[in-house]
Amino acid sequence: QHHLPPQMWSNTINQANKMALVAWAKETGVELVQINGQRRYGGPPPDWVGAPPPAGTEVFIGKLPQDVYENVLIPLFQRVGKLYEFRLMMTFSGLNRGFAYAKYSTRRSARDAIAAFNNFRLREGCAIVVCKSTEKCELSVDGLGAAVSRKELEAALRRVTDGILSVTLHASPGQRRAQLAVLKYCSHQAAAMAKKALTEGNTRLSGAGVKVDWLNPDLKQTLQASEERPYQGGAHRGRCQGVPKTAPAPTGPCSALDHLNALCQQHCLGPPLFLTRCVQVRPSGWLRFWWRVVIPGCPLPFSGFSWIQHEGPGQSGQEKAKAAVALQVLRMLGESLHGISANLLSFPKSWRCGAL
Repeated sequence: QHHLPPQMWSNTINQANKMALVAWAKETGVELVQINGQRRYGGPPPDWVGAPPPAGTEVFIGKLPQDVYENVLIPLFQRVGKLYEFRLMMTFSGLNRGFAYAKYSTRRSARDAIAAFNNFRLREGCAIVVCKSTEKCELSVDGLGAAVSRKELEAALRRVTDGILSVTLHASPGQRRAQLAVLKYCSHQAAAMAKKALTEGNTRLSGAGVKVDWLNPDLKQTLQASEERPYQGGAHRGRCQGVPKTAPAPTGPCSALDHLNALCQQHCLGPPLFLTRCVQVRPSGWLRFWWRVVIPGCPLPFSGFSWIQHEGPGQSGQEKAKAAVALQVLRMLGESLHGISANLLSFPKSWRCGAL
């Protein structure tokens, strides 16, 4: 069989189960799309209405027999809840790679799937593993040239990847005169596809020995602790890196918080929920806050660190941090403080009224 052409050779492997899959797909009308080593159902499924499910709704399925396909797996995992998406990792020969991801419409269904199917005997002597998916959404790109700007990098990434939410640049912790970029994507799948495209594709990022990987939690913590703001290449030379910098406060009768609330209302999203915690106090009056903003209808929360200067009585540190955070979220969304409504069409469809 190894002397046959590759396509004919792969078609002879597990032929009976492949034919059963084709028959099942034809009978049920299920559409499966294979792209870059994974075969996908849904994302969204045909009858889906509204925004994608929130984080925490995806489960990882491991220790699958390699000759099992969606005609067995999808009906099984649909027993506990509505599937938004099912992704089976595939080999060149047409066997699966032993693992898959199932994304449900609710977190409860994901929990039920773990309870029902972890250690489930798919066949005699074969117990599968089902656990919560980490749903990593952030990549690190280390070794970029010092002259690369955030705008240039983001423009290049948007040409070859989909679903990017933000790009930040930092001084590389391991390479002199180099930058490290943190790329945040709207979903784990978008991040995984971006990682594959940037690692295996023909995309040329500036810098020798550029390395693309998932953002390691330890590296993320290091960047948050050592960088008070994104690295800007040569613009930082000769400046003290330890000096906190706060975002400029909006001027006029309407604050950044008012603008953010207006933006959410205009796009039929719920009011933003702010979580802030003071993590560092300087004798000079500077306060460092960790923050997270959850906007109903947005696929992922926004989070980060900000410095503010507390100048005594009047507005509290928490209130001032909230205002500074609102300004940062507006910048992440690419909105102008003076022209929110002008960028309505630039939002993803799932953020607009008609798609919610």
